[in-house]
Amino acid sequence: MERIEQFDLNELKHEIYGWQVKAPSDNIRAQIKRNWDAMAKPLDSMGVFEDMVARIGAILGTEKPDISRRALIIMCADNGVVEEGISQSGQEVTAIVTRDMGIGRSNVCHMAKAVGCDTIPVDIGINSDEVFDGVLDKKVRKGTRNFAIEPAMSEAEMYQAICTGMEIVRECKEKGYTMLATGEMSIGNTTTSSAIAAGLLGLDACAVVGRGAGLSDEGLLKKRKVVQEAYDRYKLYDFIAPEVLRCVGGLDIAGLVGVYLGGCRYEIPVVVDGAISLVAAYVAEQLRPGAKDYMIASHKSREPLCEMLLEELGLNACIDAGMALGEGTGAVMLLGILDTVMALYDNNRSFEDISMKPYERFGK
Repeated sequence: MERIEQFDLNELKHEIYGWQVKAPSDNIRAQIKRNWDAMAKPLDSMGVFEDMVARIGAILGTEKPDISRRALIIMCADNGVVEEGISQSGQEVTAIVTRDMGIGRSNVCHMAKAVGCDTIPVDIGINSDEVFDGVLDKKVRKGTRNFAIEPAMSEAEMYQAICTGMEIVRECKEKGYTMLATGEMSIGNTTTSSAIAAGLLGLDACAVVGRGAGLSDEGLLKKRKVVQEAYDRYKLYDFIAPEVLRCVGGLDIAGLVGVYLGGCRYEIPVVVDGAISLVAAYVAEQLRPGAKDYMIASHKSREPLCEMLLEELGLNACIDAGMALGEGTGAVMLLGILDTVMALYDNNRSFEDISMKPYERFGK
């Protein structure tokens, strides 16, 4: 099933490349840093969170950022490469979990409700004709092709999925959301994300392929073999980001690329989840350098490529808990932490308020 033929490839590319990347405000970021220094506490004592708030304010264009209106965008899709036996679960699980997301019953939905975050599940490519209640129907096609046999997507399908992510961000901006988070539900996407990372980072499969949701030793070897063979077959090391994404990626990842580009275009901070979200974030930065300035890292999952991509993007994930649940759960956890950080920042209690001499900053 394909819905892509009605779209003009040049129009899709213009939507992605036909605008100027604007840097967040350095002045506001510096002012928020000064606000932290003026608070009645030791300098830099909130660690990475001080810079995180400064980055969020710089993106939103205010020294008093309000992130109370937020949403988690969850891209749901199937991957043809599951035919190769690279996942513990069958492809039908994507539809099962998406169905639960639509009625607010999945793992991440419970977590999001606890921190006041709306959930927006999106069917961007589930291999099913079912229309899921509570799920945005943005299906590009019913799952990707098996990249062990042929490229996963056509160029038009890939760009339409990216544009879909951007469109959803625009709609969120119009509805008044001031912070977004990313998640995905897509059986087999630790394989697609590993293959993308291998190509873009020029690494063998052993360096980037992990156990995903819990593969056996035999399953891990098979998964590495599938990724390595694709790496060699398509000569991924010779490709630029969109070609790597097209050959071995997934519609969920392409949709997330669009969410990050939308965050950059519409000036909304986007919280990155784990390995799959980080791969999409890296592709977005390759497509439009500067997009990473609108990303907030949440956690370092146990997939081996996570740390590599965080370093490549220059992002600092403050949660390191060995998680691998997916769905955007790590991103949602950060939202809860940020609420407590913002409670302190918004309180803005000064040294003068407690009749104390301010701390001095020495050296650098």
